[in-house]
Amino acid sequence: MIEQKKINKPDIFCLDLNELEKIILGMGEKKFRASQIFEWIHKKNVNCFDEMTNISENMQSKLKNIFEFERINIKKKIFCDDGTVKFLFELKDKNLIEGALMKYSYGNTVCVSSQVGCRMNCKFCASGINGLKRNLSAGEILQQVYLANKILRVSNIVLMGSGEPLDNFDNVIKFISLINHEKGLNISQRNIVLSSCGLVEKIYLLAEKNLKINLAISLHAPNDFLRKKIMPSANKYLIKEIISACKFYFYKTKRRITFEYILIKNLNDREEHARELVSLLKDFSCHVNLILFNKTRENNFEPSDLKNKIRFKKILEENKINVTVRRKLGNKINAACGQLKNSFADNKD
Repeated sequence: MIEQKKINKPDIFCLDLNELEKIILGMGEKKFRASQIFEWIHKKNVNCFDEMTNISENMQSKLKNIFEFERINIKKKIFCDDGTVKFLFELKDKNLIEGALMKYSYGNTVCVSSQVGCRMNCKFCASGINGLKRNLSAGEILQQVYLANKILRVSNIVLMGSGEPLDNFDNVIKFISLINHEKGLNISQRNIVLSSCGLVEKIYLLAEKNLKINLAISLHAPNDFLRKKIMPSANKYLIKEIISACKFYFYKTKRRITFEYILIKNLNDREEHARELVSLLKDFSCHVNLILFNKTRENNFEPSDLKNKIRFKKILEENKINVTVRRKLGNKINAACGQLKNSFADNKD
């Protein structure tokens, strides 16, 4: 008996409207059908082709034969008193990723993952413990937003979950295009934040796309010597190279850069570190987001003392550096990247 080769069907969640139109026309159907299907998927977030009520049963059957309709599932959902919801998502291949839905005064923000695991292996982050398993497709990133949107209307997106978004460049760019589409959720690019540890060549490439998204750089140290201790990527990308790339991004897009800085006790939270950071950023129109370290069992770091946090912030403010302290959410439900997935795996064992 000859074994038949399995034909991989395209995942309909990953197709933009132009790609979908070409396939629909190739089926002998009218072009407007593609718009109908696109809206069912990306605006109405149906669970299957059968729920597309203005599509004939015959066409629904055709769609099932041509496309994959690969839904991701919520494996676990945890609610916190502050309104944060932590998600553990299960993909079709049984890999697990994380997300979080957070309430703010300006709207509801969903934090999504871009990879299964991460190759960056930052020492303060739990998501890179087991390295990178694979990239997420644009559709898998999208569906994290869609599932969160069914709980609370999402107005803002941060690509700050597990994975390095710029390490999955093409799929992340397509995700942004799809989530921003007028026939989809139509979330403004200005309401999207992409967080990166600073892949210099990809920052330049992103700048050339001339999107209106907000770029956040995980800096976490004012000099290369200290940064190399906590971020292996610092061995390849020097801070001065990252700053130059960020200035180019600002020049091309006119979108202000945010530098994220986790305050870790006795590591990067001293007065000299604050003054060094001032020297680094004083000639750049940027924003510093101080982050209170979310303690994890995967490392021995401790959160900075309140006194050091106040002093650090004051030094930046006195030197005209725009600075805020990120509101700490989800601490009681392991909301830091990788914590929930790792604890779930341990309990499973």
